[in-house]
Formats: sequence, C-alpha cells, structure tokens
Amino acid sequence: QVQVVESGGGLVQAGGSLRLSCAASGSISRIDAMAWYRQAPGKQRELVAAIPSGGSTNYVLDSAKGRFTISRDNAKNTVYLQMNSLKPEDTAVYYCKVVTGNVASWGQGTRVTVSS
Repeated sequence: QVQVVESGGGLVQAGGSLRLSCAASGSISRIDAMAWYRQAPGKQRELVAAIPSGGSTNYVLDSAKGRFTISRDNAKNTVYLQMNSLKPEDTAVYYCKVVTGNVASWGQGTRVTVSS
C-alpha cells in the first residue's frame, strides 16, 4: 500500500504564499503522475495541478496559472505546490493524489484558508 501525507496548509492573507508538500511512502516501485486537487465548501473536487513522472509537461488550472507551480522530487517521492498571490477563492482543502501503475492513492488533505 501507498501512504500519502500532505502538509503546509494554513491561514494566510490575500496576496500571500504557501508551499504545500506531499510525501508518498510504502510499497512503491515507481510513481507515475502526481497531482493536487482541491475542494472548497459546497463545491466539487477539482484538479489544480498535475505533473507526470518525467516532470516535463505539467497541468495547471487556468485560474492558478502564473500563481501556482507544481514540482516533484522523485528521490524523495514528494510533490510540491508553490502557491503565490493567493486569493480568497483559493480557500479549500487541498488533496494530493499519487498514481502508481493503475492505483491512485489519496492523502487526507491539508486546509488552506485565504483571508481578504
């Protein structure tokens, strides 16, 4: 099994920055894609950013382009989400998904609150 643990969430004022981390551990032979999702109160979970195993072609949600950057450290089985210029609408619980083969493993989420 793969364990996924997120960290780095918190309360920040609008315009501030946070860096989320997600570490995968357990029975891992190879990690394929890694991704960040978020779910705001009353809304569906949405994909925020994703990065493949090679890290060369990333996806970032349109509303986050220019503000959020996803990166990964394969040696540490860790993915990061650098969030700058945060807005109140970025408030959500952020979840990490790790794909190994045909299996997707999720973390418990880390809460991000952006005050205006």
